[in-house]
Amino acid sequence: MKLAIFDLDHTLLSGDSDFEWGQYLISLGVVEAEAFERENQRFFDHYRAGTLDIHAYARFAFKPFTEHPMETLNQWRASFLKERILPVVRPRGRRLIEAHRAKAHELMVITSTNRFIAEPITEFLGFRHLIATEPAMLDGRFTGEIAGEPCLGAGKVLRLEAWLAEHGLEPEETWFYSDSHNDLPLMKWADHPIAVDPDKRLAGYAAQKGWPIISLA
Repeated sequence: MKLAIFDLDHTLLSGDSDFEWGQYLISLGVVEAEAFERENQRFFDHYRAGTLDIHAYARFAFKPFTEHPMETLNQWRASFLKERILPVVRPRGRRLIEAHRAKAHELMVITSTNRFIAEPITEFLGFRHLIATEPAMLDGRFTGEIAGEPCLGAGKVLRLEAWLAEHGLEPEETWFYSDSHNDLPLMKWADHPIAVDPDKRLAGYAAQKGWPIISLA
């Protein structure tokens, strides 16, 4: 098996789906706009700096999940996908996905974004496999916490290795596409790390290591 792995936000999308979900909730008026936007931006800045406390972020970001029934959340998510996500899907990213598919490579997205938000996006893009941060649930409702290992930084490697072991797979060749220095652990793990419109820290590291740097923007 040959496995092509993609980050989601700022790689296949020209934006951050987690951050945009927060902005979408503000537009719906279901969160207090000023305070929520301030915290949403603060956590996003921490992510870009590589200092994000993902558990603290999850308690903030998942709180609206805990306050509304699943039916309402699903309706909001469907509208969010149509209004906020489909316009920022990168056509070059879709062509890259199809190039790997044409070679019969297995395709996967690994993202720190939670599964509730990421899953319909990856389904739209035609992915069979998704590893994402898992929101904990109890009796059919979100608890506001993370279940298991967060899918961030070295956690992406741990989650991927656990997934491969669970499925009895050992890829003969792997690719990983990402924009973020937060993904350096997985990029170092992959046979073919490719920096996509990289942030400054990843661009410098990729140049030093001779990794390909491409643009899907």
